[in-house]
Amino acid sequence: MLQVEERPAFEPALARNPYQPHRARIVRIHRMVDNNHLFTLRFVDDGMASEFQHRPGQFLMLSVPGVGEAPISISSSPTRRGTLELCVRRVGRVTNALYRMRTNDLVGVRGPYGNGFPIEQITANDLLLVAGGLGMAPLRSLLWYSLDNRDRFNKITLMYGARTPADMLFRDELVSLVDRSDLHCLLTVDADPA
Repeated sequence: MLQVEERPAFEPALARNPYQPHRARIVRIHRMVDNNHLFTLRFVDDGMASEFQHRPGQFLMLSVPGVGEAPISISSSPTRRGTLELCVRRVGRVTNALYRMRTNDLVGVRGPYGNGFPIEQITANDLLLVAGGLGMAPLRSLLWYSLDNRDRFNKITLMYGARTPADMLFRDELVSLVDRSDLHCLLTVDADPA
């Protein structure tokens, strides 16, 4: 008699085949600066949307149907489930095709990949986050993870710089953090042409 293996009611598809892209819908496109947009994605499969997990600092492979795929850092925190945010710079064939897409269009997502930041080692310590330019895209995931889990960290300091105020990624969001009492936020620019 053939034995059939029992499976749980929902087993995340990413666990079954990490090389299979899964469909995700673009739910928002926010232009931050020239050639840097924030794409918010939601998996088409509701189970995948609620079960997808990543660590701050990981990336995924984003595919545009008929064009190809590219590695993109996850900019959203794993504490904020249901959607993924990706800060994408237009630099090649895949990202150019992505920039031509609209909300409700579908893309493919594989991953997450990479080790991410060593959360277990940095918990209960001071945290110094330093980035310049596009480096804020992957660091944003750790920033919001640490602020959403504020009780797990001692002093948190963010230092971020850009060429000009117009080049600053997540500018409004970061400026709103300057007055927080539980975060030391230092923002700088090389020049302010205004």
